[in-house]
Amino acid sequence: MLPLFAGAATREESLEYPVKAAFLTKFGEFVTWPEESFPGPDDPVAVCVMGPDPFGAHLDRIAETQTVGQRPITIRRMAPPDEASDCHILYLSTEREDAIHDMLRQLAGKPVLTVTDAANAGDARGVVHFVIRDNRVRFHIDSGTAARNGLTISSKLLSLALTVTKRG
Repeated sequence: MLPLFAGAATREESLEYPVKAAFLTKFGEFVTWPEESFPGPDDPVAVCVMGPDPFGAHLDRIAETQTVGQRPITIRRMAPPDEASDCHILYLSTEREDAIHDMLRQLAGKPVLTVTDAANAGDARGVVHFVIRDNRVRFHIDSGTAARNGLTISSKLLSLALTVTKRG
């Protein structure tokens, strides 16, 4: 299960984004959401992409074969930010750093695992922030923001992060 987190990536998009897609679907196994985040016991974990979708079909194919506990994973691509609070994991994909900052402010305190990417977010950082280090997809975690959003992140995932901060 954890070997996906050690996936190597080159600067080639053909490998970088499939690895990031695998991370997005695996993160749910290591995060606990408040009970009220799911209306029912069989409701899916919603993984959302807001903005241009760099994953293509990779994210859909991976999600079809995985679950988070007993919950299926659904993928949503969205533009209107008002739907973002219905996501459990939200990848913010836009070239506009100000738009990412705005979305992160709107979601502050909501049980959404926000994921940003150094490739497009600049200084705007979600709870998880992807970077490329030594030709590998890696990430930083902001555990302070996660806690304020009502999320608990497993020590297993925290141990895989390059850094764990309590910025928020």
